[in-house]
Amino acid sequence: MYSMSQVDAKKFGKISKALNGILKGGSNILDRDNQAKATDGHGLLELGDLKILQKQISENLKTLGKQEEVETEITERGLVIHILESTLFKEGSAILQPKAIEILSIVHNDISNKPNHVRIEGHTDNRNVFSPLYPSNWELSTARATEVVRHFIEEYGFQPDRISALGYGEYRPVRPNNNFENRAQNRRVDIVILTMELTLKEPTSQLYQFVNN
Repeated sequence: MYSMSQVDAKKFGKISKALNGILKGGSNILDRDNQAKATDGHGLLELGDLKILQKQISENLKTLGKQEEVETEITERGLVIHILESTLFKEGSAILQPKAIEILSIVHNDISNKPNHVRIEGHTDNRNVFSPLYPSNWELSTARATEVVRHFIEEYGFQPDRISALGYGEYRPVRPNNNFENRAQNRRVDIVILTMELTLKEPTSQLYQFVNN
């Protein structure tokens, strides 16, 4: 029992130090561990690396004649891959279509060995949803993002702690919702490969691993 209490005290001390650092607004052990990742062989991609990845993905899509179905851009958040609704889902549905699999496979093959966090974001246009499954665009957009995450994890073995899902409903449009073409652009799923800086801020399982070491 004495040895067990020593272990528990050690774990409590580690947690206490980490929390004290957070409450005081300074760096803590976990922050230092995260920062070390960027420089200690963990290979997180910086913005310049993401631009190279963008070119690689675009070339692979072009080779397979899929370049018109997917757009890519570099933003302050990282590499954003825009995939139109018509490529992935039927209107008002969150079930992946067969033709979606090839697109997602191409993207997965290019990002699977990259350590940066991947965020899947669902978007809709501003029309009302008429479905008992999805009372509003919030539920529909979230269901679509979650479906892509599930596909990556179950079909490709993507690490669950490296990927997350968000639904934005109609509130992050890329075009005004004033005509058919613009609304079609707004109905999309974005795959965002976050920058090194944002990846380091993502919640991970490191606290559990840290406490249990």
